[in-house]
Amino acid sequence: MAREYPKITYTEEGMREGMQIEDANISVEDKVRLLDALGDTGLKRIVVGSFVSPRYTPQMARIDEIMEKFVPKPGVTYTALALNQRGIERAKEYSPPLTIERGDGRPSLGCHMCDVFVRRNANRSQMQEMEAWPRTIAMAQEQGATEAGIGTNATFGSNFLGDFSVDLIMKFMEKQHDLWDEVGIKVTQVSVGDPMGWCHPAKVEEIFSRVKDQWPDVTNFRAHLHNSRGMALPSMYAAISSLGPEDTLSLDGTIGGFGGCPYCGNGRATGMAATEDAMHMMEGMGIDTGVDLDKLVDAVWMAEEILGRQLWGHVSRAGARPNDKDSLFDPNAPFVETLDQATHFKRGPSAYEGPDAIYPWREPISSPYRDRVDQGLPAYDVNGDWPWTEDFFPKPSS
Repeated sequence: MAREYPKITYTEEGMREGMQIEDANISVEDKVRLLDALGDTGLKRIVVGSFVSPRYTPQMARIDEIMEKFVPKPGVTYTALALNQRGIERAKEYSPPLTIERGDGRPSLGCHMCDVFVRRNANRSQMQEMEAWPRTIAMAQEQGATEAGIGTNATFGSNFLGDFSVDLIMKFMEKQHDLWDEVGIKVTQVSVGDPMGWCHPAKVEEIFSRVKDQWPDVTNFRAHLHNSRGMALPSMYAAISSLGPEDTLSLDGTIGGFGGCPYCGNGRATGMAATEDAMHMMEGMGIDTGVDLDKLVDAVWMAEEILGRQLWGHVSRAGARPNDKDSLFDPNAPFVETLDQATHFKRGPSAYEGPDAIYPWREPISSPYRDRVDQGLPAYDVNGDWPWTEDFFPKPSS
């Protein structure tokens, strides 16, 4: 019986999270070219950048030019980050094609668990974030809201304050939940953020499981996970596996896994889960993403060409698992050692052929298993005779 997973909403953040840590002199033309390529991949949600002060994020200084030049693709929701009312008003000038979002319509409480990080990143304190809670609640009451959200950022730990236990995380959420309970507004959403890459799959699983046990009304979950320590993709898997078909889960990542915040202390090493790896993982879990991995790899390679270096993802280096006979590797390919040679999964034999190709075997490689696959048969017949009854397969002596 197929496993049932939550409904997943995935957002591609490369044009914001990725570009905000790169050279501010990357041309508008290159950014537009990449944004147009992303629109052709089948991704449903793409962030185009940020409407923020160039003093804090100089890489976004020319966002208006990008908006004027890129070609929106039908069926794609394009969004942008705007941290204040001025940014929202700037973004509204390009709506459509932009969809102006402030959360998902639910009023929400939240704050950074690391007071140091939010002071560095947003020139605010945690205390100032929490000071806004009563206003948020009052406005929700005035507008007749019936549902609300709670959440934390820098949820799992901080480069400046250390680890945050799950008990502490839940304590923060309980305090917020109590405030909504007091005014009779039901909490239906929980979000966790991770700007410094402290996420871990065990913590994600415990948080989401405890939330579901403690507050059954919560069926909407959000997780923004960074990859400083290589835990973003397994944490994403834990988030998916912790939830059921009655839940929705919002996730995000970047092509190639690039990205980071100049205020967190890890710089470009922060990264995110690579979108191509996330899509590949979900497809392997039986989740239909609607994404063309081949086109997504093209977009990653374009980003690498623009940035002048290799990015962090894996599917863009090794290709997706070759699950059909037309994509399987040639048994008689020569040595494949370099990353350039490994691109044969997309570029074909020309990636590894040449006068210096090494073929160490004395005769061509052949296998009865590969012969079966080439004929459209399974390599192993689990409930049949092959290879269990073949003469070469060892059998009991009695």
